[in-house]
Order: sequence, then C-alpha cells, then structure tokens
Amino acid sequence: MKKIWLLLVSVVFLSSFTMDKPAYRLFQGNGKSVKYGKMLKELATTDVVFFGEQHNDPIAHWLELELTKDLYQAHGKQLVLGTEMWETDIQGAVDSFLLGQLEEPRFMEVSRAWPNYPTDYKPTVQFAKANSIKVIATNAPRRSARIVAREGLKSLEALPADEKQWLAPLPITVDLELPAYKRMLSMFGDTHGTSAASAQIVEAQALKDATMAHFISKNLQAGQHLFHLNGAYHSDHHEGIVWYLRRLRPELKIMTISTVVQPQLEKLNQEHENRADYVLVVPETMTKTY
Repeated sequence: MKKIWLLLVSVVFLSSFTMDKPAYRLFQGNGKSVKYGKMLKELATTDVVFFGEQHNDPIAHWLELELTKDLYQAHGKQLVLGTEMWETDIQGAVDSFLLGQLEEPRFMEVSRAWPNYPTDYKPTVQFAKANSIKVIATNAPRRSARIVAREGLKSLEALPADEKQWLAPLPITVDLELPAYKRMLSMFGDTHGTSAASAQIVEAQALKDATMAHFISKNLQAGQHLFHLNGAYHSDHHEGIVWYLRRLRPELKIMTISTVVQPQLEKLNQEHENRADYVLVVPETMTKTY
C-alpha cells in the first residue's frame, strides 16, 4: 500500500510539471473556443480585418505576423496592410522604405516610428517589404490630434489645405453617445460630455478613428483585402474606425479581432464577450515588450 501511495504521489508531482502552459487561446465573440485554422478561413473571406492589439503584448504582435503571412498565402498581391502606427503624412517614407530606397535607420527617423518598432512591428513590415505588400499609413498626424485635444475639432478648419489633406474630410461627425466614447468620457468623470476638456480628448480620438477609416476606404480597391493593425480600443465592439468605415463603405465585409488579458485561458470572461468577432486571450502574466 505504501508503494502504491508513493506512486500516486509521484504521478501527481510529475503531472504538475508536465501540464500544458498555453501562451494564448482564441475565442469567438460569443465565448466559444475556436481553432486558428477556422478563424483564418473566415477572415480570408472578408474585405477588411481589424486586429485590435495591446501595443506592448508580444503574442498579439506575433499573431499579427502569422496572420499577415497566412492572409498573403490566401490573397497574394491583393493583400494590403494598414497601420495605425504610422501617420498619413509619412506615406512617402513608407513607400520609399518598401522599395529599398530608404535605409531602415533613416526610415525610422523620418516616419516617426514608435519606439517598439524593432521588437513589435519590424518583422511584419519586413515581410511586407520582402513580398511587395502595399502598406498604408492610416493614422492622423499627431500634431493635428494634439490641436483637437486642446481646442476641439472646430480648430481644424483653420489649418492650411496641405495639412487638411492628411485628415478625414471636414467637418467630422462625432457621436458622443457611442459606448466607446462614453466610456472614455467616464474615465474623466464626465458621463454626459458636458466638460469641454474631456469632450475634446474624445474628439481627438474620433479624429484618429475617422481618418483611419477614410484612408482605408480611399486606398482599398476592388478585389483587394486589407489587414489593419491598431490598438484594440479603435475597433472593439465594432466601434471607432469600424463605425466610420461602415458609413463610408457599407458594402464591405468587416471582421475584428481584439486582444485581452485574463488570469485563466479556460473560458472567455463575460466582460470580454462580443468585444470582437474573435478574441485573442493572453495570460495576464505574459511578459511585455515595454
């Protein structure tokens, strides 16, 4: 009996060291677990896929790269990559780098590349460069967003024409009743948008959302498929960029992915259900890139 007991203890002890330690798990928006292959098959049928990342999450960046590779296998030269990480006024620098006319250090400088470019975005951009995939810079120039955060959207009317060309056409409609924008307002203790300061910060967010939607619509040609990388808040709950894009191009088939962290991967927490068509769940203990 003692030997049997020792054997059982050994089995339990060893099993604690041989349990799987998955780095991520995928779910449908309704909370049902889904395999990568099934998700990919559906994403490949869409016109636009939004990947909502956490900017410092290494699993999200790795999966972005893998999806770029697999969507390229599905669509070839018809795949277009869109990025929040670069602003519309540096599209020329992006094009020059992809064509090999600009060295990477200079590209990072003139394109105002995010500090985590080398770890998080470089692999995907290098894959695009190697395979002649067009990359679209979609975000509003940060100088314009800062103006709106200080003075509101009306202040953009005073900009010269050569600055307005990098933005969504003015005037930009902002619905402060949209849940995503209401949540932003609540972060500042302003649930009704009565504070000019908090409303202007939301308007700066809307400027980015509207501009990204505009440049996606402007660059997406018939037969093409666009894979867009952005912070999750810009596309969660099919709001943000998606809300604006659907008003510009209601015929497009759009799907979304959102990245969340949880203490466990067995099931999707209720708070994350319906956040996106697919939800990438990463352990909250996952290391960060910054």
